[in-house]
Amino acid sequence: MRRVVITGLGLVTPLGVGAEANWGALRAGRSGIGPITHFDASRLPWRIAGEVRDFDVAKWVDTRERRRMDRFICFAIAAAAEAIQTAGIVITDEIADRVGVVVGVGLGGLPLIEEGLAGLATIGYRRMSPFFIPAVIGNLAASHVAMRAGARGLALTTTSACASGAHAIGEAFEMIRSGRLDVAIAGGTEAVITASAVSGFGVMHALASWDGHPEGASRPFDARRSGFVLAEGAGMLVLEGEEIARGRGASAFAELAGYGASGDAFHITQPPDDGAGAQRAMHLALARAGCAPDDVDHVNAHATATRQGDIAEIRALHAVFGRHASRLAISATKSMTGHLLGAAGAVEAAYTILAIREQTAPPTINLDDPDRDCNLDCVPHHARPMRIRAAMSNSFGFGGTNAALLFTVRQ
Repeated sequence: MRRVVITGLGLVTPLGVGAEANWGALRAGRSGIGPITHFDASRLPWRIAGEVRDFDVAKWVDTRERRRMDRFICFAIAAAAEAIQTAGIVITDEIADRVGVVVGVGLGGLPLIEEGLAGLATIGYRRMSPFFIPAVIGNLAASHVAMRAGARGLALTTTSACASGAHAIGEAFEMIRSGRLDVAIAGGTEAVITASAVSGFGVMHALASWDGHPEGASRPFDARRSGFVLAEGAGMLVLEGEEIARGRGASAFAELAGYGASGDAFHITQPPDDGAGAQRAMHLALARAGCAPDDVDHVNAHATATRQGDIAEIRALHAVFGRHASRLAISATKSMTGHLLGAAGAVEAAYTILAIREQTAPPTINLDDPDRDCNLDCVPHHARPMRIRAAMSNSFGFGGTNAALLFTVRQ
């Protein structure tokens, strides 16, 4: 099987636009969570989110095109553009058939769906835009990225709730490893900070109830956590067969060495108490990489700040890593970004790669009073310079869908 390396990455998140802006915020332990401005949330009990506040869409999409695409597509275009630029790759006609695009999306174009339905109810169908459907369906993020890049290998969308972005990267990895593709642009995107999404997650008791400063609301592993904070953004990677990258003289951030995916077959929203499905995904990623548990130094945890989810993941880490679990540096970066749903796995994969590049584990902020059941080293408050040989990024979603990605220092 071929080796697969990461040569490019791009980020659009509540921490900023661009990989370097994101890394600076992560290292400083800075939160991107604040009051909701995308709609009037004053009548809701949940009024905070991780919004992307400095995104100038005109840099990537012209005004006429903007009317034809929802925000999640614009995020994907911007993140993919940065990933392609940092990879330094030009997709020529000669290689285009061997370049694919795989983008994870959780809910798709919910903002324009809400807007369109409101207009339909008050004005009628004649005012509906003919671009309404292409603007909101999930696969158009991958299609727009493919069209702009000239990638003809395939344009595929994964939709597996909060594991969508990680599954996109993992499936792209498998396609390159098996020889179906040479290069892939892969990641995830989401933009659903809307009244229906906030209300829907809120009435499920999934969102954080927090009366203090917004930056303190997302509290993975902390005893005072009460749920996740909804967020938006995109993360995209360029993956290449190692010999392809070497042949064009490209440098790599890291190697993607292993990918594991599993299903819980247990519950529509809750994991089993022991995180059995998460365990299987992590075991599979280690096995695919040919790595022992002791080879892993860092984990970017799924860690949404829900009680059952956080504890199940910690138990799964104990089960997979055994005695070595106590030596892992476990970061919960959702403490700073909030939960990006379908984009979360891709953004956190990029953070894991940057942690390897910088040999630094990002902090888990707001971890003031660790839950006694979350009894591992979760890198509280401050980033930690350390040796990172291999690092895992975990992503788990509603419906019991699990993904684990294992990155290593490129040898």
